[in-house]
Amino acid sequence: MGLYRPFAELQNMTTSESQLISRDDRQTVGEQFVEDARMTCRDVNVFYGEKQAVQNVSIDIGRHEVLAMIGPSGCGKSTFLRCLNRMNDTIDICRVTGEITLDGNNIYDKNIDIVSLRALIGMVFQKPNPFPKSIYDNIAYGPTIHGLTDSNSELDAIVESSLVKAGLWDEVKDRLDQPGTGLSGGQQQRLCIARAIAVEPEVILMDEPCSALDPIATAKVEELIAELRRQYTIVIVTHNMQQAARVSQRTAYFHLGDLIEVGYTDKLFTTPRHQLTEDYITGRFG
Repeated sequence: MGLYRPFAELQNMTTSESQLISRDDRQTVGEQFVEDARMTCRDVNVFYGEKQAVQNVSIDIGRHEVLAMIGPSGCGKSTFLRCLNRMNDTIDICRVTGEITLDGNNIYDKNIDIVSLRALIGMVFQKPNPFPKSIYDNIAYGPTIHGLTDSNSELDAIVESSLVKAGLWDEVKDRLDQPGTGLSGGQQQRLCIARAIAVEPEVILMDEPCSALDPIATAKVEELIAELRRQYTIVIVTHNMQQAARVSQRTAYFHLGDLIEVGYTDKLFTTPRHQLTEDYITGRFG
């Protein structure tokens, strides 16, 4: 049963008080590191001016895994996610320290081309944000500006392949010239995922990708995440613990800027090691 146990059952299976680490101990516990890491993060801190939002986070992100990040609002999980493709660079008062690598290369090296980096580490946002262009042009834009194709036939193939991978091709193949903004919310989100796939990324970051979607559209995106894991590494921020249990292999729990616990998802939800983790998953706060 593992990840797919009813969540009410998970809540009733948490570790006894005597086995839990105190709320006062904020040292990260659990399985932070993996043998086959696509990305590594060591002692990552994020500051907005004088305010520290993320504190000494160290974690690996494995190849072909879905890592879910959970925690209360304002705990630092989305801030940390944006460090992974340097989206925080767009905020003047934001400063990031520590080291983050992709395939062994420091993504904060001064010689890194940020545009190319964000093609390798794509991002899907909370609210679908298709370009005000046709469905076709939404997908074609990235490969064109990154020089990934030399002909219209190659571009056609990339557009079709990306929409197929995003589970959207059959729904839109006869109206590729129509605006992407005319699609339903769930279709728009899958269009944004297809747009990210089109530039041949290694990692896909998702910041609450289903929070604005209905349950049917959410289910389709979750099915898509399971399919995409075969080819990509995925990091998803979610407020929905049931969603984390359904889609991820490991889960990271954040609290007040600290990474409290990282564990294999079924283990973290059934036998958390930290008192703060148990408090959150059992609904005592959050």
